[in-house]
Amino acid sequence: MDLDLAPLAARLRALPPSCGPVRLIAVDGHAGSGKSTFAGRLADALGGAPVVHTDDLATHEELFAWSERFAAQVLGPLSRGETARYGVYDWVRGQFTEERALAPAPLVLIEGVGAGRRALRPSLACLLWMELASEHSWERGQLRDGPGLSAFWSGWIPAERAHFKADPSRPYADFLVHQEQKGYEVLVGPSAAP
Repeated sequence: MDLDLAPLAARLRALPPSCGPVRLIAVDGHAGSGKSTFAGRLADALGGAPVVHTDDLATHEELFAWSERFAAQVLGPLSRGETARYGVYDWVRGQFTEERALAPAPLVLIEGVGAGRRALRPSLACLLWMELASEHSWERGQLRDGPGLSAFWSGWIPAERAHFKADPSRPYADFLVHQEQKGYEVLVGPSAAP
């Protein structure tokens, strides 16, 4: 467990439920900013909290238009204290190929670009923003994905810009997360600033 995440984990556990019995925690930021890695480490610090990846919900045709699917398949059941079942998109086959079950755990993380969007914020207990400039994030993401996905990135970058212009998440973040050489620094976000 990342010891630097223990104080954040304690704060998140103390929050009131936001979606039925669940404290839904969003980890948002630019593509390549380290959301998945951070969410995994935070999930461990929270004792194995489940993580929903927006990459499982988005599709080639609907990079950001997955809010209704998420509301119907995840938010609805969790808000009633029921197990959610959501489709998982296969980016190679270009279709939903499996279904995942998600029990209403005390804390559930949703991570991905746009996880802190306007449509989800009323159901969130907390919004965390990975504080890394878009250009640095995209550079990291492209290095991670390699030249085989360069065509995808040439479409992704303008789509992400358009998404955050129309529906910014960072101004509503409760906490800003800075990745350091070893661990993370978590600062109070813009939504909590006086």
